[in-house]
Amino acid sequence: MHRDMATPDSPFDIADLLVSYLEQLDVRFVFGIPGGVIEPLYNAMARSARRGGVRHVLARHETSAAYMADGYARDTGGLGVCCSTSGPGATNLLTGVSCAYDNNIPLLVLTGQPALPTFGKHPLQESACTGVNILTMFQACTRYNSLVSHPAQLEPKLIAALQRALSNPRGPVHLSLPSDVMRANSGVIGPSYNLRSILTPPDIVDEHGIQALRTILSRAANVVLLIGGGCSGAMVPILHFVEMTGAQVIATPDGKGLISPYHRQFRGVFGFAGHNLASKTLRDPSVDVIIAVGTGMCEWDSDGWSDSLLNARMIHIEEIEENLARTPMARLHIRGRILAIFHRLIEFTYSTPHLRSLQTQNDENPQESPPPIEATSEMLQANLKRYPRRYHLDNTPILPQRLMHDLGQLFPPGTRFLADAGNSVAWAIHCLHPNDRRLRERRLSEPRNDKKARRKPSAGWLRLTHSFAPMGWAIGGSIGSAIADRTTPVVCISGDGSMLMNGQEITVAVAERLTVIFVVLNDHALGMVKHAQRLRHAEQTSFELPSVDFAMQARAYGAQGITIRSPQDLARLDIAAICSRAGPTVLDVLIDADEIPPIQARIKVLDAEEPSTHASASARATPKPQP
Repeated sequence: MHRDMATPDSPFDIADLLVSYLEQLDVRFVFGIPGGVIEPLYNAMARSARRGGVRHVLARHETSAAYMADGYARDTGGLGVCCSTSGPGATNLLTGVSCAYDNNIPLLVLTGQPALPTFGKHPLQESACTGVNILTMFQACTRYNSLVSHPAQLEPKLIAALQRALSNPRGPVHLSLPSDVMRANSGVIGPSYNLRSILTPPDIVDEHGIQALRTILSRAANVVLLIGGGCSGAMVPILHFVEMTGAQVIATPDGKGLISPYHRQFRGVFGFAGHNLASKTLRDPSVDVIIAVGTGMCEWDSDGWSDSLLNARMIHIEEIEENLARTPMARLHIRGRILAIFHRLIEFTYSTPHLRSLQTQNDENPQESPPPIEATSEMLQANLKRYPRRYHLDNTPILPQRLMHDLGQLFPPGTRFLADAGNSVAWAIHCLHPNDRRLRERRLSEPRNDKKARRKPSAGWLRLTHSFAPMGWAIGGSIGSAIADRTTPVVCISGDGSMLMNGQEITVAVAERLTVIFVVLNDHALGMVKHAQRLRHAEQTSFELPSVDFAMQARAYGAQGITIRSPQDLARLDIAAICSRAGPTVLDVLIDADEIPPIQARIKVLDAEEPSTHASASARATPKPQP
């Protein structure tokens, strides 16, 4: 029976029961596009919305619906949910779901099916085993994948799916729901399970590994900590450990947003688009321990599997067991919940004079607002050494380095930045340094074991994807992030190629009145393709894009559109008005198309796949650092 018509003791319909579980998990939004066979789910969501529960957000393409759910999950630290009808609606979800799978983002993916009795009769958009088999397609990009073929299966299959989505490795799970099953009576008058107790992750700690690490640290003289994106829920104790021991900190590209670039112990990003200082720090022979935490050691994270990182000095701490298989050379592997492991390390550090003696200085009054980038520490200037003057040149068209510098200075504290695949993410990793991030955690004076003192998981101030890297992800992801938290602005850094793929989703931000600033790096090209071809002496082909006025396009969508040609145009922006506007703004930034992005790490890997003569020619073509 539908909930609107039900008495307190009447059974739920299956669709209403499913939505009630989403309410129990505090899932407030589901992203998708409706269709005939998934109509029962939409009816249940409409009933939930009327009572203040789950509300649907209408995407313009199912791939973007998955990206939005991805952004929502990153911002809340919980579950993202997306849905589609059967057939092409379901196949359109695949790219977004694959991206979430590769980045360990927990999604519940719900797709409709025609009624069970019609299977094999060739109904419209059939995607069961007798049609275009969507279950087979989702098998390779989900942690759990099943057809709910009977009402009694909904609860156990949903619980199994959610357990897989929210345990390590996290990721998307998929349930395929026939329309007649969704309309069926569940036989229960409410959820049978308390999901909060079932899905709470245990504090798993490798006691033998912790003891071995304590022994190593008690003898260490120079420790470097490499933090990856998997540290997002554990940065409070990690930064506490850093402050207590004086360990130097390096980030992988997806870990950059978890620490302030102004932290005095931060030595930059290692890996794709990273910094010379980070590489130099890892090569320093005085470094006797490298603790890599929450990183899967993919190409981007490891600078193309560099031996300056992957060596016997490494200790690899991970929640995901399969990531440990990529570091057979490591001195020690520790598997367990990162949050719990670092709480234990802090306890040990308090009782170890040797480690406490490495602490740099007392931090009773941590600086909350670091100075402008021109007056930063010698360390950050070293990070920026590749482009020192280009952050300040008034060239027209605007240099990408100057654009990233100014974006970091213009936007208010708490701004979330999402960077799209291509040159956008390379420039953001290397050159974006917001000056509003806290330098360290406040709670440093004593160990804290109470759960109330812990922050909720966060994806940090910079969010990106790495290995799968689909163009247009940040456009949908920024919308999901903004819906999850409307209190601070979201800045989406994207290219004109990505905008031509997924720019129609700006109309979702218009409809939802979201404060998202879409920054389009407009160079009339697929920029990374163009520059990679030039650096590698490949054929110059198939990268040109037409000149598009994205500001005009934004105004046609109902958004605010502004063209930026110079640093002066950027400086004239009324950022306070843009950030208080209940709706999106598109900044169409005409950038210098000839500036070479920091993609040499990627070129190095591509060269390694070529014959040696080709690789040598390409290496000769690699430009020297610009003055």
